[in-house]
Amino acid sequence: MRRVDWSDERGSASVLVAVLAVAFLMVAGLALDGGRKLGALSEARDLADNAARAGAQAVDTDVYQLTGSPSLDPAEAQQAALDYFSATGHTGTVAVNGSTVTVTVTLSVPTRFLLGPFTVYATESSTAIFSVEGTP
Repeated sequence: MRRVDWSDERGSASVLVAVLAVAFLMVAGLALDGGRKLGALSEARDLADNAARAGAQAVDTDVYQLTGSPSLDPAEAQQAALDYFSATGHTGTVAVNGSTVTVTVTLSVPTRFLLGPFTVYATESSTAIFSVEGTP
């Protein structure tokens, strides 16, 4: 009968390498896919902000001439924001309330290492205000 030597450590390096390899892949996945998610969030905010700004430029000139305060044409403001999305190849939702346009964008981010895809959301608003050109 063969005697078992419990102090023999052959093969322990293999286990250590396997565990470290999995940990390395997880860290690499977090770095790469996390960076992609942050980039997509920045892109979603930019898209939402620009679409809201485009919608906020649809001032109803008749109301403005009568009252002196900027008010948006809701249909025109919504269409302007949707046209911006169409030009960039994205989609989003648009809500117009008085002189404020609120836009929400949803982007899907494919992943390389982690389970995914990630979904990022951004909501931005823009309000039409009276301003003389050249003044803040």
